[in-house]
Amino acid sequence: MTIIRNPFITSGYVSSDYFCDREKESETLIRELSNGNNLALISTRRMGKTGLIQHCFRERKIRKDYYTFFIDIYATKSLRDFVFALSKEILEELKPSGKKALQLFWKSVKSLHTSVSFDINGTPSLSLGLGDIQAPATTLDEIFHYLNHADKPCLVAIDEFQQIAGYAEDNVEATLRTYVQHCSNAHFIFAGSQRHIMGNMFLTPSRPFYQSVSMMHLESIPLAKYTAFAQLHFAQAGKSITDETVETIYRRFDGITWYMQKVLHTLYDMTPAQGTCEVKMVEEAIRQIIDSFKFTYSEILFRIPEKQKELLIAITKEGKAKAITSAAFIKKYKLSSSSSVQSALKGLLEKDFITQELGIYQIYDQFLGIWLKENY
Repeated sequence: MTIIRNPFITSGYVSSDYFCDREKESETLIRELSNGNNLALISTRRMGKTGLIQHCFRERKIRKDYYTFFIDIYATKSLRDFVFALSKEILEELKPSGKKALQLFWKSVKSLHTSVSFDINGTPSLSLGLGDIQAPATTLDEIFHYLNHADKPCLVAIDEFQQIAGYAEDNVEATLRTYVQHCSNAHFIFAGSQRHIMGNMFLTPSRPFYQSVSMMHLESIPLAKYTAFAQLHFAQAGKSITDETVETIYRRFDGITWYMQKVLHTLYDMTPAQGTCEVKMVEEAIRQIIDSFKFTYSEILFRIPEKQKELLIAITKEGKAKAITSAAFIKKYKLSSSSSVQSALKGLLEKDFITQELGIYQIYDQFLGIWLKENY
């Protein structure tokens, strides 16, 4: 049993006790999957997509009736990486289900260059490495064959799904769409944080996944819900937090889940037993967080090219930057030229230092943004 010292979780999923709201979203997601639909789940990063999916996968009925598999493909660059991540997740998730479930998968996926063995108690022993994926296309075909013939229906969540659009191989989108279309024993969640790429993938008529899924957009949890959640957990420890304090954090960080959790986590530690967390403590909490990251931020700035650094600082100072290649923006922030801005912008987007939505550019890491404004 996990011992929770601080109820404001900033990494991973623990249990429904530490999960704020998302009741309607959970109901919608479970209903769509239970009704046999595939789903595209889109939001900005750090809004809580992963937590929502894991929360739904932990529901008693889902755990009883389905095998659930979750992979994050943010770091993948190729079909081989994707197949490795999916193979590894299926193996790990099937371990608790016993020898029979694992053997069914193993008999389906014959192209993996590794083996599985069982001790006298039926406990599996296996080791899968990227080098064991010798024929990614073949292994992918075998995995979908398994999903379609597993002894229970399967739910597969693929986080940061937009990454497949940048894979080295051609036609990965079309290949996956074909497999998904013919896989009646599995239903899929395609989650992504780059809205324009995800939107293009699922809403453009010429793309393979066009009109193949239900669409779901994840927005900020309502302020009233977050206030009640925060006050409940403070109260359970004999502490309190004012409405105004939660609202201050919420307005500062647009209600984005991870920032809410991070600041509340710090404030919870700062507030003594029988004490009250007040608005004046918020800035100190943010200061503690930024101080903990300052060496990381210094290293980041040291490593990126000078033109990218200049543009990142300019976008940060602007807040929500538009027309960043215009003469007015270039003059305001003393940038070199339109072409150098374009080149720097490409690099910053590729590295996820900034986000783009509807022609508006913003820094991705809001704590980094605060640090940059203070230091540059």
